[in-house]
Amino acid sequence: MSEPIRVLVTGAAGQIAYSLLYSIGNGSVFGKDQPIILVLLDITPMMSVLNGVLMELQDCALPLLKDVIATDEEEVAFKDLDVAVLVGSMPRREGMERKDLLRANVKIFKSQGAALEKYAKKSVKVIVVGNPANTNCLTAAKSAPSIPKENFSCLTRLDHNRAKSQIALKLGVTADDVKNVIIWGNHSSTQYPDVNHAKVKLQGKEVGVYEALKNDSWLKGEFITTVQQRGAAVIKARKLSSAMSAAKAISDHIRDIWFGTPEGEFVSMGVISDGNSYGIPDDLLYSFPVVIKNKTWKFVEGLPINDFSREKMDLTAKELTEEKEAAFEFLSSA
Repeated sequence: MSEPIRVLVTGAAGQIAYSLLYSIGNGSVFGKDQPIILVLLDITPMMSVLNGVLMELQDCALPLLKDVIATDEEEVAFKDLDVAVLVGSMPRREGMERKDLLRANVKIFKSQGAALEKYAKKSVKVIVVGNPANTNCLTAAKSAPSIPKENFSCLTRLDHNRAKSQIALKLGVTADDVKNVIIWGNHSSTQYPDVNHAKVKLQGKEVGVYEALKNDSWLKGEFITTVQQRGAAVIKARKLSSAMSAAKAISDHIRDIWFGTPEGEFVSMGVISDGNSYGIPDDLLYSFPVVIKNKTWKFVEGLPINDFSREKMDLTAKELTEEKEAAFEFLSSA
């Protein structure tokens, strides 16, 4: 058995964490021979709920869980971390302006970034889930200057999985038969699900999705809006946000960071732009196609971008630039 790794989940009394924690504890994220010290953080009013979650994890009798710590204190939660999964954020309430949401979340992620800086290992991998995820991730990264900015990523894997599954449903195949879809940009309704480079396995051979579907109007219309608005559709139907699918996407995202992406496949992940890839401005936390090896991601370079895609990619970059500017204003005054 290897040494235990220390994994933090914030917002740990919430419903996404409730769907996620068992997967982390049973070895399906970090591997079946990786012991874990699981740290659960939530706000003080949620401590009694969190203690219930703690009891359930104990009652699962998971052999890989060496310890489970429930806390409302950042100095306890962020100490010596190997992985931080930042799920907790201020949710948007009815009638709340986006800027109010940004202001509230800047405060949270500035504080958590500072705690990462002060207490966590410099090698910590930070995955931001709480919305607005891209800008929250950028805020945390800016607040932890001595941790490499490449160690920060935000979740667009749920959108990636949604795109794969829509294609699979349309073609009557499984989601596993679809690969190399891309989510560009913001985890918001401006994101651009792109299947120009995606492949699908049909009758044992790989073909391009456009070629397989022969339905350009659907791919450029309803497919895109379905993926963009899927989260809202789930809330409307379930009266709660997508927790099971979000937890599955977080597990996929972390597992790929830990073990790498399969040969010939790329995944979508919100990472820091360098100003040199696909014409996206420098220093935006933007979802790109990446490949991962040795716990390090790299941009998938050189994919041809048509005019339709360019317009969509620029639109979501513009939204992210505006969010970043608003967040940084709050960051400097916070």
